[in-house]
Amino acid sequence: MDEALARAWIAAVTKSVRAEADRLTDLDAAIGDGDHGVNLRRGFEAVAAALDALEASSAGDVLGKTGTTLLSKVGGASGPLYGTVFRTLGKTLRQGGSFADGLQAGLDGVRQLGKAEVGDKTLVDALTPAIAAYAGAAGQGEAAAARAAADAARAGADSTVPLKARKGRASYLGERSVGHLDPGAASTALILESLAEVTARATGR
Repeated sequence: MDEALARAWIAAVTKSVRAEADRLTDLDAAIGDGDHGVNLRRGFEAVAAALDALEASSAGDVLGKTGTTLLSKVGGASGPLYGTVFRTLGKTLRQGGSFADGLQAGLDGVRQLGKAEVGDKTLVDALTPAIAAYAGAAGQGEAAAARAAADAARAGADSTVPLKARKGRASYLGERSVGHLDPGAASTALILESLAEVTARATGR
């Protein structure tokens, strides 16, 4: 991933978050604080402003700045979690690691921060299969890998509907959390769908 693609990805995420903020907030209202979409929209609008002023030389710079901005501007759980993903991804790229390595490092950071595993009804349920799918398809090219990740993230998000939440505010609801799509998993799928779309455009696939 180069700087231009990183900027295009974050711009696409920002656009999607703006469009989907109300839906994400509604999902969160059912089992959480009801602020997920609002917080993400505010965070990515701050990221857009920060990137406009950033003289970056690499994708790592762009994604690292995205992460630090989310950490400082977004409240609730989503700021630390998504901030960790992007900041860690950026750091890995700056150190010469691959995009797949960066995604895995981001997931490891999220799991350490939130102590969540697959099946706990969190964004980990979408991010974990997405990273596995990306790594599995990496030999087919960036576009194929990104599409595989997006599809796996969507399926992972959908898999949270029948789960009982075991982490976060939703866990307080117990059985009442069953039957609802986890908002963090939904936004993770949105972020990776944006990656698939911009990568397909950039590579003509």
